[in-house]
Amino acid sequence: MDNTIRSLVGEVNKLTIKSNAKIIDDKIVVKKRANDNLDKIYSYLKSRSFDYFPEPIALDNEYEIYPYLPDTDEPLEQKAMDLTHLLSLLHSKTTFYREVDIDKNKEIYEEIGSRLEYLNNYYNDLITLIEKEVYMSPSSYLIARNISIIFDSIYFAKDTLDKWYKEIEDDKNERVVNIHDNINLDHYIKNDRPYLISWNKSRIASPIYDLLSFYQNHYLDLDFYDLFHYYESSYPLRKEERLLLFTYMAIPSKIEIENNEYNMCIKINKIIDYLYKTSNLIMKYQGK
Repeated sequence: MDNTIRSLVGEVNKLTIKSNAKIIDDKIVVKKRANDNLDKIYSYLKSRSFDYFPEPIALDNEYEIYPYLPDTDEPLEQKAMDLTHLLSLLHSKTTFYREVDIDKNKEIYEEIGSRLEYLNNYYNDLITLIEKEVYMSPSSYLIARNISIIFDSIYFAKDTLDKWYKEIEDDKNERVVNIHDNINLDHYIKNDRPYLISWNKSRIASPIYDLLSFYQNHYLDLDFYDLFHYYESSYPLRKEERLLLFTYMAIPSKIEIENNEYNMCIKINKIIDYLYKTSNLIMKYQGK
């Protein structure tokens, strides 16, 4: 046990390690401090009447110390709905409008465009090599059989990106909120009331980035059509926000080639499952 922690919390009888946190005697949580602005973030959130986070016992230059809050056992889907509600509340209470940063939007457009161009070239080269194989390996066959969803996703993302950029070209102001930027069910606790924990990545940005991280962390576990619809019933997305969110969601990952065929098949299946699920969600959502 670090001597600094001992000096802060005193005698320790029980120590539990969970992720990057130390739980001491089921009473106190100690974490390495990863954001110098945490005190300012908490003060700002409270000024906006959002206090759904554990009040720190202490914040020094090296550590964060919080009361330990055991989580209530509840169904995964109910927990996801509660988190979605809390997310819409966070965004609505911290909304403000600022002048559009034209250079920043151009940077986003060019960065995503370059990534999509790279992926398109990468998968064209990859499928060309696969088609030259006399006998396809299982992983090559998986890629070849599903290459259309990869190229369809790249095309959709590029088309939606262009629509987003055209939509914002005449905007003078943009809507931003205080995002958590690490939305995960592990960071939601239901105790005497709901809490969001782990605010180290929090920043001012578009609300879509919280929805994006939530989706990418749990797309296999949850029905996001209902969750996004529930979120928008309290905090509707603007057209340009939805376009950029769908752009990010549709971008396929790069399939990194390795020699282990078993690992390759698992990796490819996961990427393909993500693309099919995302495509179906977006089509259903656009049809709403």
